This record gives sequence, structure tokens and C-alpha cells, in this order.
Amino acid sequence: MEHRVVPWRLPAPAQDVLLALFITVMQVQGTIVRNTGEVVQRPLADLGNLGYVLLIVSGVVVAVRRRWPVPAFVTAALASLVYFGLDFPDGPGWLGLFVALYTLAAYGDGRRSLMIAGVGTTVLAIGWLIAAADIEPRAAIGWVFFRIGASVMSAALGESVRSRQVIAAEAQERAELAERTREEEARARVDAERLRIAREVHDTVAHAIAIINVQSGVTAHVLDKRPEVAREALRAIEQTSSRALREMRAILGVLRDDDGDDDGRMPYPGLGQIDDLTAKARKAGLDIKLEETPPAAPLPSAVGSAAYRIVQESITNVVRHVGPTRVTVALNPGIEALEIRVTDAGRRAAPGHDSADPYLPAPQPISSGSSAKPGRGIVGMRERCQLLGGELDAGPISGGGFEVRARLPLAPTESRL
Repeated sequence: MEHRVVPWRLPAPAQDVLLALFITVMQVQGTIVRNTGEVVQRPLADLGNLGYVLLIVSGVVVAVRRRWPVPAFVTAALASLVYFGLDFPDGPGWLGLFVALYTLAAYGDGRRSLMIAGVGTTVLAIGWLIAAADIEPRAAIGWVFFRIGASVMSAALGESVRSRQVIAAEAQERAELAERTREEEARARVDAERLRIAREVHDTVAHAIAIINVQSGVTAHVLDKRPEVAREALRAIEQTSSRALREMRAILGVLRDDDGDDDGRMPYPGLGQIDDLTAKARKAGLDIKLEETPPAAPLPSAVGSAAYRIVQESITNVVRHVGPTRVTVALNPGIEALEIRVTDAGRRAAPGHDSADPYLPAPQPISSGSSAKPGRGIVGMRERCQLLGGELDAGPISGGGFEVRARLPLAPTESRL
């Protein structure tokens, strides 16, 4: 494993303490060296070594510049005004002041810090100019303008650093927000895909199990008396289970990682498979009638797949909860929407049922447990319609029976099926 070398750095307080010691030494020693051999109006040792004290204070205060930037600047500024106002000798006694002024602008809050820096620099400039009013020779007054210009540059440099830090922080925040947004969108897509897979699995498995359940009941009923009917029922079970397995592989194929390998997969079912669906329903004992109007133009795949699943789920509910009965499936593609209607005639009476084959079992009544706990079939169909901007109604009809009516726009708002 590759190890990254992390450079060792002193903590910020320790850095400030070292910087304060350096500035203090530079201010005191630099002033002494600069004025060696010259006649000064007031030596540093005058007034009880006040000149040394002011140079030390304006240097030491740098140690707390980050923690208290405003008090540090005010202290350094007052020390400078008193120092030059009392005509102590000129020298690098402004180092601590410039560092404090830079820190005020760099670590402040922008507008307030700049106002304090501006007011402080103005007061300093006035004080320095008053103190230098009687300076001789007059050329020496250039040091006053140097201090004023250096003060403005220190504040401008600090504001520039602060602005860059603010821009970098905002850029980092935008990057984190964009990353969170991408993650949320990815999770939303994953959730939508999970919902789609769950819905497809539910429709496929529920329909196959309902058909297999009916055919297995037929097989058990006629196995001894009508072996040819039992053989046909077993063949229907085999075909139904085989197709269900192929559809399951196609649905769950999106979870595989072997890109480009489509072996064993099937395209999502659409209106082209409605005939096969109704044929299987007839084998399950339904007297089904398909009323289909050819569309003027090919339907969107999302609409066709949703229509197939709605018809499949409706037929599954009839097989599971009603048994052999008459069913009408009507598909009417219009200019703007596809109209779907699946209607059943209701449950036939068990005694004396009018099955064409006396050997087929009568439909079994629905148990109280199943009626008390309805499934998610209608809910799933309604969700499919809503995803495409359509609507679905389902309920009993007058004279007995049940009807499912759906309307799917041909230009869905968002295809997520």
C-alpha cells in the first residue's frame, strides 16, 4: 500500500507566537540599529523606557491576531499613534501594525472588518501627519506616506485573501451540493428501477401462478376420467411456467453485470403479445373476447408494456377471484390516448354450472380471508397509469361483474417502465 507523506506543520497559535517574537525583535533591534549615531528628539529609554514598551506591545499583540483580530489591530494602532506622537525615533515599528491590519481584513467578516480597517487607517494617517508636521528635513516625511500606503496595501491584501477563501468555500459547497444531488438522483433512479422490477415480477408471477393453479386443479379433477384433458392441462402448465421463467430472466437481466450478453432474455411484452395472453386465459377456462382496433401508428413501448400488464393483471384477478366466466377485453387506440377496458360477467353459480365440459371443476368461491386482505393488483395498475400520466378506474358494474377501465396517453409525461 502506498503511503502518502503528510508534511508536519506547527499549530496556528504556535506559528503566531513565533511570528510575534520575530516581529518584536525586528522592531526593537531595527529601531536601535537605524538610529545608532544619530541625534533623536526622544530616545527609546525616555519616559521610563516607554519607547521600548510600545515597540514590544505592538509586536507581542501579533500572537493573538487570529483569535482577536479587532483588539489586536486596535492595540497596535494605539501603540503606533502614541509612539510617533511622542516623537520616538523612526524605524520598523510598523511591522506589527501591518500584520494586525492584514489579519483584520483576512480573518474578518468582510464589510464590518473593512469599515474598521478603513476608519483605523484614516485615524492613523491623520495622527502620523500631525506628528510629522514639524519634521526636519521635509524629505523625511516620505516615511509617513509610506506607512499610509503600506497600511492600505495590507488591508487590500487581507481582503483579497478573504475573498479567495470565500470563493473557494462557495465552490466547495456547490460541489458538495452537486454531489449530493447526483447521489439523490441516483438513489431515485435505483428506487424507480426497484419499483419497476417489483411490479414486473408481481405481474408475471401472479399471472403464471393463477394460470398454473387453475390448470393443476383441472388436472387433478380429470386425471383418471379424461387423461387427454389432463395432458393438455399439464402442457399448458409447462408453457405458462416456461414463459414466466423467460420473462423473469428478462426482467431481472438488468441486474446482471455481463454487458452485451442478451442470451436468454426476452423483450418486454407489449400489445403484440395480447393474443398469446388471451389464449392462455382461454385454457384457464375463461370465455374471453378480444376487441382490438389496430393503431394508426406504432404505440410507444412504455404504453404498450403498461397496457399488456394492465390486461394481464385484470385477467389474473378474474382467474383468481372469479373463475370460469365471460371476459371482454377492449383496446381502442385513439389519437391522444389508448383506452383499455376489461369486463367480466361475474362468478357463475357452483351448482349446475354451464361449463361446456362436465368433467371440469366448478369455480371455487373466494374465502373470507382473501376478500378481507385484497392484493396490490389494482394499486399496481393504477401506479402504472399514473407514471405515464394516465388514469385507471376499477369497480363492480350493474348486473354483476367487474370492470377495469384505463386511459394511457400516447405521449407519456415520463417513461419509466
